[in-house]
Amino acid sequence: MYKIKDKEKLFIYTGPDGSGRKTIAKMVATAFDMETVLSYTTRPPRHYEQDGVDYHFITDDTFQEMQNNEEFLETVDIDGIHYGIREDDIVKAFEHHNLVYLTLNPEGTEKLKEMYGDRVMRFFIFANRDTVIERHKARNDKEEDIQRHLSHYDEIMAYKNECEHVFENYDSPQVSFQVSEVIEAFLDRNRIVTDY
Repeated sequence: MYKIKDKEKLFIYTGPDGSGRKTIAKMVATAFDMETVLSYTTRPPRHYEQDGVDYHFITDDTFQEMQNNEEFLETVDIDGIHYGIREDDIVKAFEHHNLVYLTLNPEGTEKLKEMYGDRVMRFFIFANRDTVIERHKARNDKEEDIQRHLSHYDEIMAYKNECEHVFENYDSPQVSFQVSEVIEAFLDRNRIVTDY
């Protein structure tokens, strides 16, 4: 397992699908020198997703092969779809950046929290059920995908109390500003200030 160094920090965005986690994560990253690490998944890309931008989309066989080679730091299986974070990707991200962020489901988030403890800061981003449905429909998600995500909504919402910071995403620019303020305050606390 990669050992996170002193100044290095992992920020993880979690919450229900359709709550705007990725949008906020990307907005916040522009305010800091932050690198993302993408998950590998065996699910097919949605019509608006790009390989290497949203996820690394791979076949079941490739996923199995990578798992056999112990390339993944953590993996989860949701509704028969596999997701995993490659350890090498985290190592490479930390070579150039002290701050790295990921967008993960609660199960993956919890695994990384157990591994890295206080090196991980979790942001739970959520929207109410109706807003989530609206956002799914606005991006023309298939009805079966919407229902699949909604079937996990309550279970995911239950993870909210485990996270260090919780934000309801009613307005992405506003919430990304609030998240940035939290990170800014945290980084300032960790900075050594010398008075001359």
